[in-house]
Amino acid sequence: MVTVCGMKVLSVNLGRPTPSPDTGAPGGVTGIDKRPADGPVLVTDPGPKGRGGSGLAGDAVCDVRHHGGSDQAVYAFAREELDAWEAELGRPLPNGTFGENLTTLGLSVSGARIGERWRIGGGAVLEVTSGRIPCRTFAGHLGERGWVKRFTRTAATGAYLRVVEPGAIRSGDPVEVVHRPAHEVTAALHFRAVTTERELLPLLLAAGEALHPEALRKAREYVAAHAS
Repeated sequence: MVTVCGMKVLSVNLGRPTPSPDTGAPGGVTGIDKRPADGPVLVTDPGPKGRGGSGLAGDAVCDVRHHGGSDQAVYAFAREELDAWEAELGRPLPNGTFGENLTTLGLSVSGARIGERWRIGGGAVLEVTSGRIPCRTFAGHLGERGWVKRFTRTAATGAYLRVVEPGAIRSGDPVEVVHRPAHEVTAALHFRAVTTERELLPLLLAAGEALHPEALRKAREYVAAHAS
């Protein structure tokens, strides 16, 4: 068990379907524009990708082909990283702007290890599975020129999580890291391996079955293809 004072959820953010010309979702709507919820929100396993959406009750996932499901049930992003982007972009970025369900404080989200488990508010337990890959919906939502490339260069990607134990979470809840794996495979390393530095893919295998299944498949295929 790892306890660090000051780690908490600043806000729990939910999205509702809104029109977007940049999404491939049926009906041309997206749930990326998320806003802080007023009260507690139930978090549960939404089920397999393609059928399940968000792990948070009341949160819209409109393109279930690419988003949501058990291994991408919750998306977290650090307030510290939002603050850095605020300074670079010269504009306010309220909690939820990056489409994150959880805006955190005092927690190394991109540096979290795959398989790392967080207990939130003494109830729900979430497990890190991967980093977040930027898409055209994200770029359209931000409206910043060359956004996908800019976001990719930083590799401060935030983290997707699966729900290990359901529960109610709310803004202000403390976060406790109850399990941290011995390997060094972080959400940021995953992101770099599957985007700009594919030679890092073999390193992902150290995370084992905790890794997002699609990334695990890519890593295994890369190793097989480059076996001597």
